Amino acid sequence: MAEVTAMAPSREVEEKNVNKTVKNVATVVCTGFFLFLSLILVYPLFCGLIASFRPGRELIRRGLALNLDPSEISLNNYLYLFSNNADSKKYWMWFKNSMVLTLVTVFLTLIVCYFVSYGVTMYKTKLGSVIYILVIATMMVPFEILMMPLYQEMIDIKLVDTMGGVILPGLCAASTIFFFHQYMISLPKDLLDAGRIDGANEYYIAVRIMMPICKPAFSAMAILCAMGSWNNMLWPLMVFRSASKFTLTIGLNTLLTPYGNNYDVLIAGSMLAIVPIMAVFLVFQRYIIDGITTGAVKG
Repeated sequence: MAEVTAMAPSREVEEKNVNKTVKNVATVVCTGFFLFLSLILVYPLFCGLIASFRPGRELIRRGLALNLDPSEISLNNYLYLFSNNADSKKYWMWFKNSMVLTLVTVFLTLIVCYFVSYGVTMYKTKLGSVIYILVIATMMVPFEILMMPLYQEMIDIKLVDTMGGVILPGLCAASTIFFFHQYMISLPKDLLDAGRIDGANEYYIAVRIMMPICKPAFSAMAILCAMGSWNNMLWPLMVFRSASKFTLTIGLNTLLTPYGNNYDVLIAGSMLAIVPIMAVFLVFQRYIIDGITTGAVKG
């Protein structure tokens, strides 16, 4: 009996050691796999960054390669963008158009989608459920199918070549509504009753009580909406007709023509175009995982 009792703990220790070893091996393998995927994703970006410090002709000769020649590395491409010449003026005009369009789109989309989600989530009605199902159903329809009817609609309401024509079709984004709905469905409804008992109207409850609690949802959706609007090219290309209203994605694409390609501005401008999205991510990332609803209702 003493021998059996002595062997039992040793087996448990061996099993724990084996499990620990398997777990460590799995961690190393998973880390290495995701590191490999990260390198694959970062490689083109890093190559583009290196190419932006070289003359445009080198991009034609070598493509996006990591051939580091110190004699070719310079800040000429970036200095050219800040030299107040014809190309730099056009570039910063496109940059401003994209910035304005993105800010307006993100603000209006978040506000509209928040109130739609708030209505269908906090007030359980048959009409609200039907509206929510119809909105979510639009996620199953590719934008390419809706593109021509939407364009014809913009023509009918005379919004072609206007910022409103670009913003309006995506104002009630189904994915954003779905995200807000999934976030708010877990919020305590006692907050609404507490606000009503204190004499607050429904607008005050939605804006001053529930909206601050949804800050993580707003932050996450702000990043995604900003990325989508900033990088969007197809729909603005259809709506805008005036060169002075082109966004950055459209403007940079105009630098590639059958008659000549301005790679100096294209590569450096593309690298600078990443900066605003990186700034948005760095500003809002810390709010995404904040659990600010903890303790909102005290028992």
